[in-house]
Amino acid sequence: MEASATGDKPALLRVEGLLKDFGGLRAIDHCSFSVREGTITGLIGPNGAGKTTMFNVITGFIQPDAGHVFLGGDDITGLAPNEIFAKGLCRTFQIPREHQSMSVIENLMLVAPGQLGERFWNCWIRPGEVRRQEEEIRARAEEVLRFVELTHVAEEYAGKLSGGQKKLLELARTLMTEPKIVLLDEPAAGVNRTLMKRLSENIETLRRERGITFLLIEHDMNLVMNLCDPVIVMSEGRQLMEGRPEEVQRDSRVLEAYLGGQYAAAEG
Repeated sequence: MEASATGDKPALLRVEGLLKDFGGLRAIDHCSFSVREGTITGLIGPNGAGKTTMFNVITGFIQPDAGHVFLGGDDITGLAPNEIFAKGLCRTFQIPREHQSMSVIENLMLVAPGQLGERFWNCWIRPGEVRRQEEEIRARAEEVLRFVELTHVAEEYAGKLSGGQKKLLELARTLMTEPKIVLLDEPAAGVNRTLMKRLSENIETLRRERGITFLLIEHDMNLVMNLCDPVIVMSEGRQLMEGRPEEVQRDSRVLEAYLGGQYAAAEG
């Protein structure tokens, strides 16, 4: 990824002075960083650095004790997850949360926003419009499945997919919402190399062709160093540094954070 392609872009997501305590444990310690529009930004750090807690605060699953989160020019601090989702910020989870008893294509159709059929009376007074919209949503879902190469399992129960296929399904579900930014929580976890290559290529294509911004947590350093630019490093709840992948790899503070004793701590 060329630095000039995104270096002059504005910050799409800004985290300013976030603080989160759990009893006597400080998971996030006045942390600040920004994610520029059109980038694939990596968020790395040893176990216990606060990365997952940071995702949960940004997406409204946990409320911060102090600080702010901005999406574009909007302060989204304290909003509920569904309100943040409606503003174009989506996330995936380290453990996929598919609806196991629904088919793959039904999982996609379910998340499409603004569905007339969600209000039962529309099925009585506007049945033609409801039917036309459902057809449009299904066509959109089929298009997304083609993109992630899951058309061959479209009618399978989502619970029967492999771990890698479930990660592709998670990405596909976010695409049904036409997001501005997607937060990916360990997309490589439990994924074989073939599917990981496909997922990586999909992420880069979405950034390049559709302008979607990504922020991802990942422990697979090969993936981070090949896909992400810039890379943000967290340690003990704070931002340790930010830089290009090659700068991060050489930084003595990063090596100390990973090898200096806190690496075995529980994830924040």
